[in-house]
Amino acid sequence: MTIVHEPSATSEWWRTAVIYQVYPRSFADGDGDGVGDLPGITARLPHLAALGVDAVWLSPFYRSPQRDAGYDVADYRDIDPLFGTLADADAMIARAHDLGLKVVVDLVPNHTSSEHAWFQAALAAAPGSPERGRYLFRDGRGHGGVEPPNNWRSVFGGPAWTRVPDGQWYLHLFDSSQPDLDWTNPEVRAEIEDVLRFWLRRGVDGFRIDVAHGLVKEAGLPDWFGTVEMVSGTDPGAPEDGQSPAFGSGPMFDQDGVHEIYRSWRAVLDEFDAGGERRSRALVAEAWVEPLSRLARYVRDDEMQQAFNFSFLTTLWDAAAYRRTITESYAALDAVGAPATWVLSNHDVVRHPSRLGLAVPGSRPNGIFATDPQPDEELGLRRARAATLFMLALPGSAYVYQGEELGLPEHTSLPDDVREDPSYFRTLHEEAGRDGCRVPLPWVAGAPGLGFSPTGRTWLPQPASWAAYAADAQAGVAGSTLELYRAALALRRSLALGAGGLAWLDGFPDDVVAFRTAAAGETGAVVLANLGTTPVALPDGATVLLASADLPGDGTLPADVTVWLEA
Repeated sequence: MTIVHEPSATSEWWRTAVIYQVYPRSFADGDGDGVGDLPGITARLPHLAALGVDAVWLSPFYRSPQRDAGYDVADYRDIDPLFGTLADADAMIARAHDLGLKVVVDLVPNHTSSEHAWFQAALAAAPGSPERGRYLFRDGRGHGGVEPPNNWRSVFGGPAWTRVPDGQWYLHLFDSSQPDLDWTNPEVRAEIEDVLRFWLRRGVDGFRIDVAHGLVKEAGLPDWFGTVEMVSGTDPGAPEDGQSPAFGSGPMFDQDGVHEIYRSWRAVLDEFDAGGERRSRALVAEAWVEPLSRLARYVRDDEMQQAFNFSFLTTLWDAAAYRRTITESYAALDAVGAPATWVLSNHDVVRHPSRLGLAVPGSRPNGIFATDPQPDEELGLRRARAATLFMLALPGSAYVYQGEELGLPEHTSLPDDVREDPSYFRTLHEEAGRDGCRVPLPWVAGAPGLGFSPTGRTWLPQPASWAAYAADAQAGVAGSTLELYRAALALRRSLALGAGGLAWLDGFPDDVVAFRTAAAGETGAVVLANLGTTPVALPDGATVLLASADLPGDGTLPADVTVWLEA
């Protein structure tokens, strides 16, 4: 037995929480227009409470032209009419708290929408003006400034610079409708700190920080010719004119200056104490940063509380690789006293039941077209259930993306004329993009639109096969994915697994992820995940607490199955 993590000695909610991500436009529609909204979310919050999660994280619902599904914010202090009103947001927060759920909202500080009042003022102002100083406007290169200021590429494909009529260029690491803010400008810093206070006063419990590693750019904005893995896929190529950045590489990401910003934000959160007792709000970093030792810098004691562990999400279906990633994660995060966070799916990647059904299980295509090799849906779901069960046993905090509790696969046959993801358009249709993981949820198998909206309308079409995955078709059905999640989350809570230590167990085949986890003073559980191709003998006399699939009764653990045993 090899101990890699000691039990947690502190009790803040975010150290052990299971947090459920709601993608507002696809969760539940209350008004029948085919787009999810805040009243729809509020009405479905009891589903999350019954599921057994501790908190809900909502992707952006702010006023926005929706060029990038709300990650292009035009007003951080208002709700887009597509989703409702500020009163609806207040009602949603209050209802969540009544149900015992914390509320985390998305904050998008790297860039605004091009329709934000600040950017419109910048376009109307002259070069060198204070209005332009809030963004990264630069003169072009070459005769007459006709070439971009540097060779940077957008994460979504294409150039990262757009020229305005007076000849200057502005930086956008994402879509041209998302101009990057200049975080060396004190006015920018003061504005976003005030936005934090605005939502803290409305009762939110934390913020997920979009592109947390991208706010500060290297001085001088130098050219870059890096070679890295893409954020949304697996292409390692580096074209001569630059490379779309990822994993904290390059002069546009993971600069040391971001940490001073987050220390100031942490001080803002610490202002909101109730009667002298910290209410324990949390900051969560979306930081595609490697190695893990660099990621750990974001969650030092005076910065953020959590950072998404994308190294775990990107690990292939391989026991040795998982052991290595988990061990390295605890080593890096324990060194700064931060909890590990575990995640398998979100709104930016192909859903893990489909990734795990690919020829290279766990690989990450940039979406999946109908003409691409298709995942094995049955095998992918079997592996996804196994992966989820061992993830939920890992000490720390875990994230669940909406619909994964239903076992939803990626929608791989979307018609191209309904796609909205800017990465599909900016790559000239070479990448399918992220629409396939953002399809509206199926709630009622026999209802129009599978119960997503009262009219049956859905902003993206649902696969007909999703009727079998609908929530009402799984509720109370033994062995369903929904009931597996409910059982796992209840056991995780009763055994205090989130606060546990972790030790690797000896004596099992190399294809088995085998560990024991237990909180101080608790019995805990032994977890075995068979990622190989042949059955493995269970320990003699083992008592099964939960399994991701039916066990054969012959004392073995089949391939692609995880089991929790009495410790």
